[in-house]
Formats: sequence, structure tokens, C-alpha cells
Amino acid sequence: MPHQPKTELKGKRLLVVGAGGFIGGFIAAEGVKRGMNVTAAVRESTSRRYLTAPGLEFLVLDYDDPQSMRQAIGSSEPWDYIIYNLGATKCANYLDFKRINFEYLRTFTQLLKETDHVPQRLLYMSSLSALGKGDEKGYTPLGPSMIPDPDTRYGQSKIMAEQWLEHMCGIPYIIFRPTGVYGPHEQDYLMMIRSIDNHFDFGVGFKTQMLTFIYVDDLVEAMFQALESGVENKKYIISEKKAYTQKEFRDIVSQELGGKWVIPVKLPMWMVWVASAVAEKIGKWRLKPSTLNRDKFKIMKQRNWKADVTDAVNDFGFDPKTDLREGIRRTVAEYRKARR
Repeated sequence: MPHQPKTELKGKRLLVVGAGGFIGGFIAAEGVKRGMNVTAAVRESTSRRYLTAPGLEFLVLDYDDPQSMRQAIGSSEPWDYIIYNLGATKCANYLDFKRINFEYLRTFTQLLKETDHVPQRLLYMSSLSALGKGDEKGYTPLGPSMIPDPDTRYGQSKIMAEQWLEHMCGIPYIIFRPTGVYGPHEQDYLMMIRSIDNHFDFGVGFKTQMLTFIYVDDLVEAMFQALESGVENKKYIISEKKAYTQKEFRDIVSQELGGKWVIPVKLPMWMVWVASAVAEKIGKWRLKPSTLNRDKFKIMKQRNWKADVTDAVNDFGFDPKTDLREGIRRTVAEYRKARR
């Protein structure tokens, strides 16, 4: 697709759904920076710690109460664009993946239509996990021609949401399938950095695993590039173009931590599965989702996370500026600042 003339975003109204999450604060801040009138959709209980951009407005939504949502949406001025960043990556009850990642989106889009609040485009944050396992022999990159076959509850809930937008919703959409997103305030990669800071790097399995990453600033930049470009009703894989081994990741983090010596620990798959099952049971008992669980185990088990971003490059000029070393440098700087 040839590049379209850029749409002027300045002065347009943007709603960020799921603004209280890791990525949401960066989206809201970038929208304000670009001169948009930004509204952050949050729950009543959502922390607004990172939602401090000047002029930011708030819309409180209770996703389990469609009637109150209808009133909140209907009493607001319509938005030109919506970035839907709401979702759960871990749940104590697997049924919550479907409820949060699919049913909330379905209800929200239905209410947009019922209240005449359909935007010009809705950008939905899906996941590379929606595609499922790729080629783990030749390590062919995950690409747009793959037929999705997710093997996790998380990935299945994301593909359900994608199919709703694509076939049932009737709202112009853009779907992003990002790989692992990292940066300041993100918790899962922060755990890995802390572990390496404590001289241990835990890996899963003995077969080579190729990892891909996208720094949060580059992901957010891509969102606004896509909105500016005029593309619609397409899906895009979003990732830094290079893939890394676990050793390369470990070495970069170690160097940015000041040359820490690190002991790499390779855990067999069966051991990690047992630990995941136990941690999941404890999480259910505590009614609190565990970072380590059987669904996450399947994601850790996957060997090939290489990603083909050609469509995003061709359609809206996607060009991530932050390689893993620079992104880790910034993330480690925030990590150290938080420890003071």
C-alpha cells in the first residue's frame, strides 16, 4: 500500500481505553504532545500515577456495568480516534481472559454504536501471542500470512477480540500485534533485570530461543503513525526488526548494570511446568493472578519469536529507533532511580 497523505491529528479527540496500564500513560502523553484532546478511560480504582500529562481529561468506566458505561459514553462528546489498550495478561481464573480481553471489547464497541460514538478508527492492542507457535525448526519469522492458532488462553482471547473487530463489529479498525513490550514501569522484564542484578539469569529449555522486543516509545510512535497514515481494517506485527538470543539479552542487561557477573541457569521444561502449576494453584488460593502459571509457561516454552514487520514498514513507515541496548539502558536507569 503506498503511503497516504498524512492525516492531521492536532486538535482531534482521542480516547485511550485502559490508560492506567503500563503502556497507557505513554499513549496519553504522546497524544497530548501532538496537540490532541486526550481523554483517559480508567476504572474508579485505577491509579493515575503516570497519567499526569497537562490537560488530560478522564472518563471513568465500569466494564462490568454496561448501563453505567452507556451513560458515561453517551454523555461525552464523540472521539475521532480510540486506542483500545485494555486487557489482562495474567488471570487467576482462565475464564477471566475471555471476559476481560473479549467481552469487555464487545460491550464497549456495541455501546459506541448505540450512542452514535463510532470513531473514525479504533486501534486495538492485540498480541503476537494471537498467532500461536511458529516455525521452531527453521525459525521463519512470524508473519501476516500465518493462520492464527494460539495455544494459550491469553492468545485465544486476543484472537476472539480480533475476529470480533474484523467480522462483526462494523467499526473501522487497526489491529496491532506487538511482541514483548518493555520500558520504564513494566514489571515482567523488570523481574528479569532484577534477577540479573542479583547475578542469576534463569532460562527455560535447552533449545535456542529467539526473542524479539519493542521499546514502549517505539510502539506508541507506531500507533500515531498508523492513525496519521489513514490505514484501516488491517493487522500489523510490531517489533524491533532484530531478534536476540537469551545470552545476548543477558549480556546487554549485565553490561548496562555495570558489568555484573551472571550465572546462567537453564531449567528443564518439566521443572518449569511443575513450578508454573504450583504457582498457579497458589495464585488461585490467594485470588491473585500469579506471574508464573501454565498459560505463561507455554509462552516461555515457545522458541521462535522472530517477527516480520514488512507490512507496517510499507503501510505507514514503521521504523523503530530504539534497539535493545538503548532500551535496556533507559529501563535500567529508571530501575536504579526507583531503588534510591
